[in-house]
Amino acid sequence: MKFLDQARIFIKSGPGGAGAVSFRREKYIEFGGPDGGDGGKGGDVWAEAVENLNTLIDYRYQQHFKAEIGMHGMGRNRTGRHGKDVVLKVPVGTQIFDEDNETLIADLTEPGQCVRLARGGNGGFGNAHFKSSTNQAPRHANPGQEAEERTIWLRLKLIADAGLVGLPNAGKSTFLATVTRAKPKIADYPFTTLTPNLGVARIDNREFVIADIPGLIEGAHEGVGIGDRFLGHVERTRVLLHLVSAQEEDVAAAYQTVRGEIEAYEHGLADKPEILALSQTDTVDDETLVEKAKALTDAAGRKPIHLSSATNYNLDTVQRALMDEIAGQRDVENPQRKDDRWEKPAQIGNDAAGD
Repeated sequence: MKFLDQARIFIKSGPGGAGAVSFRREKYIEFGGPDGGDGGKGGDVWAEAVENLNTLIDYRYQQHFKAEIGMHGMGRNRTGRHGKDVVLKVPVGTQIFDEDNETLIADLTEPGQCVRLARGGNGGFGNAHFKSSTNQAPRHANPGQEAEERTIWLRLKLIADAGLVGLPNAGKSTFLATVTRAKPKIADYPFTTLTPNLGVARIDNREFVIADIPGLIEGAHEGVGIGDRFLGHVERTRVLLHLVSAQEEDVAAAYQTVRGEIEAYEHGLADKPEILALSQTDTVDDETLVEKAKALTDAAGRKPIHLSSATNYNLDTVQRALMDEIAGQRDVENPQRKDDRWEKPAQIGNDAAGD
């Protein structure tokens, strides 16, 4: 299924039904008079965040959504049927913008969240509403209210706990494929990853979601290469895993290039905690590895974790470092939350002793 993280659609609510002009005329029955019913309300247009969706591909093939109109009122004080609503099912993490693609209407970050995007018109009053002591036979009724219509943008920002960043071919997809069941495309040429990938990692009976985005190159924030389009998918993460390949001739320059793009992108991305790892360490000899680790330490101001996804070297160490950072932030966000390791021993069985 093709990944699509932005869509422009047109929506229109349903207009209200018109009120009826009707009179009761039945032989041998007294007290006749106006009995025109009200029109029904037009349908609304809603957006709802649902689970098990991770792309906006459905909105590539259909861009117009119109709710049902309200039915007109009828005689005998019969009210018209309300129009059916239209509900747009979108992935969790979808932002909805106005036509200018800048004014934020809603940010749906939790499953089940709903927002009304266009309100259906109210039905008009039938002539029964206008009867009075001075007007016993009103011959007019209200038309239904007009529908609302607008053009909106849907923009998806994936929700994950950890985000992978680095230059192309830094080993991000290999790491994701090794620690999760995700199956990203892996090859030895730049920009193998063209769209973000998600995977669920599990360590010490705890789970967290990892997002892998296409590699960054110098000038990405200005649209160079694939550009900054996919950086938005790691905006919501709690921690970044920055991978620098040991195959880089200048690991310090590689680190600074990516950090520079992250800082230039803004949106708080540069303020996120960052775990630094020197990846693909199995591809260089020990002497070269020591030199590159020292150069990266000098550039970053801290020691990187040596990592090899191909040989599973230090995979658990990196995952635990990510999980510790994620768990700490979860506790801050929800002080009432209890650690799953101690809350649900029945579910993890004998593995609890190894945690």
